[in-house]
Amino acid sequence: MKLNTTILHYLTWPLAAGLALWIVSRLPADALMQAITQLRSAQWLIWIAINVAVIVLLAGRWQLLSNAMGLSVKLGQLLRIRQAGQLISFVTPGPQFGGEPLQVYWLWKRYGVPGHSALLSVGLDRFYELWINFAILLLAVLALLTTSAIDFVDWQFIAGVLLALLLAMGVLAWVLLTQPQRVRGWIQRLTRPWQHHPRLARLDSHWEQLNESLRALLGQQRPALIAALLVSLLAWLTMIAEFWLLLGFAGIDLGGEQGLTTFVFLFTIVRLAFLLPLPGGIGSVEAALFWAFQALALPLSAAAALIVLMRLRDVAVLLAGAALFPGLHKPLDPAPTHS
Repeated sequence: MKLNTTILHYLTWPLAAGLALWIVSRLPADALMQAITQLRSAQWLIWIAINVAVIVLLAGRWQLLSNAMGLSVKLGQLLRIRQAGQLISFVTPGPQFGGEPLQVYWLWKRYGVPGHSALLSVGLDRFYELWINFAILLLAVLALLTTSAIDFVDWQFIAGVLLALLLAMGVLAWVLLTQPQRVRGWIQRLTRPWQHHPRLARLDSHWEQLNESLRALLGQQRPALIAALLVSLLAWLTMIAEFWLLLGFAGIDLGGEQGLTTFVFLFTIVRLAFLLPLPGGIGSVEAALFWAFQALALPLSAAAALIVLMRLRDVAVLLAGAALFPGLHKPLDPAPTHS
């Protein structure tokens, strides 16, 4: 593991810088300069503040869940882990996953969180993120089903897929809670070839600890779980506000009922494109937006400006994660206390 983390330490900055430069190089030069120069200082400040708020809210949700488990991990520590993990997720296929194993590792190795607690903390945070992501997308699709203005998309099929994903996540959570022995048996069969490995010798014990922690969390910390849900919703409202702001920066008129429909459609298309298995949604988001703008007879120059602004944000997040990544491999911080 030491060799692997050393390699990651030295490759992260070149990889992040190379990807950032590649993203910028793919943007139309004229649109890039116009998007940067047309924004006033106040607009830049508002946009930066909204993005910082999203990042802090999502890390705050993770802290709520971790503290409910009895982990005294600080918000700043989780911010570092989350942003560095986002870097890995961005450069791997599918921006929804990728950095979670390292996040578990950092919680365990750097901040002294027990392995089963680190796994549960990261897993629960991801469950919240994905479930709420799919739920909000489903609500947006159902809203689009009620309008005839955008009837060139099979919204019923998309709604069915999203509903199936939500139900699958619910069934998975139910199985974990009510059938722990069956899940443990499945894990044992899966890891049978490596059961003599010293790191898997206490797999049964770790699984029991994880299941007990999950049951205790659901039984004794429901207010914290509800608070985490509310923080998640607030973060999503902030992300929605940021997308509204970006459309305004791109010169899209969102006035009236038709403007609201246009906003919901574009927001849904972008979020669906991010679910495709491409690093950072690069290519899928651009194609989806150009198609959507053509379908709505909106100016493609506005689509280019919107893409430029979104990718500038992504580059900033990417470089922030790269800046935080090396520090997570320095000597250990004092281990937090656990209740």
